[in-house]
Amino acid sequence: MVSALIACRTAALGGHLRRCESCGRESPLYNSCRNRHCPKCQSLDQTLWVEAQVRDLLPVPYFHNVFTLPHCLNPLFRRDPRLAYRLLFDAATQTLIEVCRRQLGATPGVIAVLHTWNQLLGQHPHIHCIATGGGLSLDGERWIGSRPGFFLPVRKLSRVFRGKVLEAFEHSFASGAAQDATRWWLRQAAAQDFVIYCKPPMAGPQQVLRYLGRYTHRIAISNERLLEHRDDHVTFSYKDRSHAGKRKSKTVSGPEFARRFLSHVVPRRFVRVRHYGILANAVKSSRLARARGLLGSPAPPEPAGKTPRESWQQTYSRIVGDDPLRCPACGTGRLVVVEAIPPSAPLAKTALASRSP
Repeated sequence: MVSALIACRTAALGGHLRRCESCGRESPLYNSCRNRHCPKCQSLDQTLWVEAQVRDLLPVPYFHNVFTLPHCLNPLFRRDPRLAYRLLFDAATQTLIEVCRRQLGATPGVIAVLHTWNQLLGQHPHIHCIATGGGLSLDGERWIGSRPGFFLPVRKLSRVFRGKVLEAFEHSFASGAAQDATRWWLRQAAAQDFVIYCKPPMAGPQQVLRYLGRYTHRIAISNERLLEHRDDHVTFSYKDRSHAGKRKSKTVSGPEFARRFLSHVVPRRFVRVRHYGILANAVKSSRLARARGLLGSPAPPEPAGKTPRESWQQTYSRIVGDDPLRCPACGTGRLVVVEAIPPSAPLAKTALASRSP
């Protein structure tokens, strides 16, 4: 994975030479690594993901929920991240669905996204959920909405979530040579409140989907936050939550920055975005259709200009509103490929092997 990120859009991966048909200017375009952790890649896929989720939105209020854990449990995520992340997903989504069924007698739709970092790239595993305000009745015969501006009681969510997390982690981790340490961490966690954030998104569900979409195809930090690399040190920007989100900068050594970034690489093929309730993949088509029928809301039309098999150039033009093949030098000619550029470094073989999730 590291090899892929280092080689991304460099001569190591090869590419092709493009020439403008009008002004004759030539420019190389190097291949991307397409690794899902790369800050530079998959922006188009990310936009398409958000577009697909927006199409599934129902004409009901949506609520943004965040499930966080006490930091004393972080060692368990370092011990077995695949297992710990799965248990976190299960606890958060089961809590939302079970409490919704008890309080409202309805099954909501839930999109859950795993985040593992804070603004300083420290370890902070938590789950973001976008949930419908209400859901299908348990018999599927009516839509039951939540109260205006209110979804579920946060204190009840917190208690249920804490119980599920502690039970699951004790069953899965409190055995073997490290059982004493594990039980001590769990006792520490049991003595704390589990913070649950639950409120309607201020700018609507589309805004939250776009926020979450920034992290569905990469991790931890974007290129825009990288300010400087000098004398083996990296400076990046962050929002200080303790000072009303004021923008500040942080400088760390190169190895420390790499350690922080790589600590958020999830296990191979681990799915970071999951759907539950009426949006679960196995029942999504039928449950969404049923909900739309009960709400009197037809499915939205396909986006204007979208074709079943549009090329990446067509997708880019439709979303960005610009032609990716227009020459940046003269602004009128079109770029055509005139020559392939082969990979130029041994690193390329390793990087290409790292392209898969």
